[in-house]
Amino acid sequence: MFTLDQVRCFVAVAEHLHFGRAAESLSMTQPPLSRQVQKLERSVDVSLIDRDNRSVRLTPAGRQFLKEARKLLALADRAPEQAQLIASGVEGHISMGFTTGSGMSLLGPLVSQLTRRLPGVELSMTEMVTSEQIRAITEGQIDLGVGRPPDHVEPLEAMLLQQDDLVLAVPEGHTLVTSGRPVKVADVDGLPLIMHSQGLARYFYDLVVRYFRIDHSKVVQSLSQMTSMLNLVAADIGIAFVPSSMRKLRMSGVTYVDVVDLPPGIVELRAIWDPESPNEALQRVLETIRSGGLVRGGGTALESRSSIDVAEAKTAQ
Repeated sequence: MFTLDQVRCFVAVAEHLHFGRAAESLSMTQPPLSRQVQKLERSVDVSLIDRDNRSVRLTPAGRQFLKEARKLLALADRAPEQAQLIASGVEGHISMGFTTGSGMSLLGPLVSQLTRRLPGVELSMTEMVTSEQIRAITEGQIDLGVGRPPDHVEPLEAMLLQQDDLVLAVPEGHTLVTSGRPVKVADVDGLPLIMHSQGLARYFYDLVVRYFRIDHSKVVQSLSQMTSMLNLVAADIGIAFVPSSMRKLRMSGVTYVDVVDLPPGIVELRAIWDPESPNEALQRVLETIRSGGLVRGGGTALESRSSIDVAEAKTAQ
């Protein structure tokens, strides 16, 4: 196997086409330079340079090897700097999970800000419910989640990003719209419901039953994906509880209705990560999120940093 020193010697000779001047450019004498080139030719098992008493010329193989040798030396020269940038978090890769709801609200501004402020950090994104995100973080498959975890999620940490209202998605022309009066929590009693799955969408399930009296005989479907729930609403199967950010979806056949006696901002969107992650770029991303002014609604990013119980989180959307 050849060495970088041998390659540098060959490149110097190839550029000067003179062993004496090549040796001078490398601050060495000519005999060791010649030995290095000879060792390189033995390693690659091909003649790279034709030389006689009057001239030095590259063979066809030597001309091709020169192109690759320059690339190799350039990579070698950049390697320490690249390693330093990766170690400092200036460059690197972040794999991120996100929920459908975050894709309708915060995801675009968040990715835009990270791309602008951390151009050396590559982002790859996968849509997944929060329980899948938390499992992927604990297994080292993704670095960062954007979802709706429960309140306690050790050993992971979370940071509040956004607060939405909880609203009703109802079929177009529904009596809750046409009645002309404000809709209250009690108005949901007795209506066919499309509920969040208690197992796969635990966050929303717990949130809904906290504020509404749910008659489970009126639950016609239990789902984990918001878009699927809205498709059933559009088909007049029932009504659903969704974050106000879903209004941006503008799905045909669906009308969004505010519930006037619900507290505002009760649907929280959080960043989730492993504080023990060795990925230095993750720390730069978190610093950028904290300082970027992306938090919406009634909270701030720093006030809601918390731990997440993985066992409990596996049931959260």
